[in-house]
Amino acid sequence: MKPLQDVRIISLEQYGAGPFGSVHLADLGAEVIKIEDPRVGGDVGRYVPPYAEEEDSLFFETFNRNKRSLSLDISTPAGREVFEELVKVADVVYSNLRGDVPEKIGITYDQLKHLNPAIVCCSLTGFGMTGPRQKEPGYDYVLQGLAGWMDLTGEPDGPPTKSGLSLVDFSGGYVAALSMMVGLHAARRDGVGMDCDVSLYDTAMSMLTYPATWHLNAGFEPVRTRHSAHPSLVPFQAFEASDGWFVVGCAKEKFWARLAVVVGHPDWAEEGSPYATFALRQQHKDEVVGALEEIFKTRTIDEWLGECYAASIPCGPINDVAAALKEPHTVARNLLVETEHPRYGTVTQLSSPVRVGSEIPDYVRAPQRNEHFDDVVGGLLGLSADKVAELAAAGAFGAPGTD
Repeated sequence: MKPLQDVRIISLEQYGAGPFGSVHLADLGAEVIKIEDPRVGGDVGRYVPPYAEEEDSLFFETFNRNKRSLSLDISTPAGREVFEELVKVADVVYSNLRGDVPEKIGITYDQLKHLNPAIVCCSLTGFGMTGPRQKEPGYDYVLQGLAGWMDLTGEPDGPPTKSGLSLVDFSGGYVAALSMMVGLHAARRDGVGMDCDVSLYDTAMSMLTYPATWHLNAGFEPVRTRHSAHPSLVPFQAFEASDGWFVVGCAKEKFWARLAVVVGHPDWAEEGSPYATFALRQQHKDEVVGALEEIFKTRTIDEWLGECYAASIPCGPINDVAAALKEPHTVARNLLVETEHPRYGTVTQLSSPVRVGSEIPDYVRAPQRNEHFDDVVGGLLGLSADKVAELAAAGAFGAPGTD
């Protein structure tokens, strides 16, 4: 059996953060049934440009492989009836909606426990289900600004800068996946489920980590650093070679001693040097970095990396996306996977980094909207053809005759 083959998740998920959280569980065998609202054409991720056509998009493929899809309008009594039947045979109800919505649409633990006392209700929201911002929509870009990330990112004389990736969304998805697994473990142990109130805001704030601790306890004022330098370790930043940029870092004194030899100044690491220790290099940061910048400009990236690798100094090229995907280590770690799609043919994408055991997961393309109607309604729930027709006529699966 796959690690999570005995887990069933009913997911009211959409766009990026929510589907990103559950895709790792689906890769490990969890049955993730996406509830897609037929009134709006299902998950909005199906329509994200630029690589989108009709209800297919490469964005949607990225976050929804190994899942099932059911069109269901839970705002109707008939749709709610089907949803509640699913809750009875599920382990988790998962959603990523605005903080006040889970209770409004009746998907919290208190509202579902009569159907399944062990159900885990995980709500990944923008700002959580309590607090003054509860009703606000939460988007990655907004949260990177609100949580102080953008103020920390970019060059000192430049504007506040967003990360090139939606790191709040993706980190929030990971936190949601972890919360679901912890909640499920406790529910199976105790026979009692719970709410998991996960938010992108909490995730973004918690990731301030040690700069926040420094500020709260020592008055530290974070500032943007030149060339992405580490706030306290010198040198640890991007440097320009004669043909581009690379990163080199001295997180331990032994690395500084080795780098001093590589750049032709072993005396910089000797006792009595003004650069010999972490504290001294921090005091003389501009001198140290300035000297290294002039030296590194004299040779190519490959030449410097070759010497640093040989000396076991932490370093690496600053790849573009194309180069990162072609890195031999990317291939060696089985990070590129393929699925077959009726519109796109073979789709190549990145696998989940979550590794459990030695077995490599199977990968199946993201579902077409409502693709698993028969499997879920007729198979899993065992509803008769007459009952299905009755529910359909009552709008459970969308306006009659439209979906």
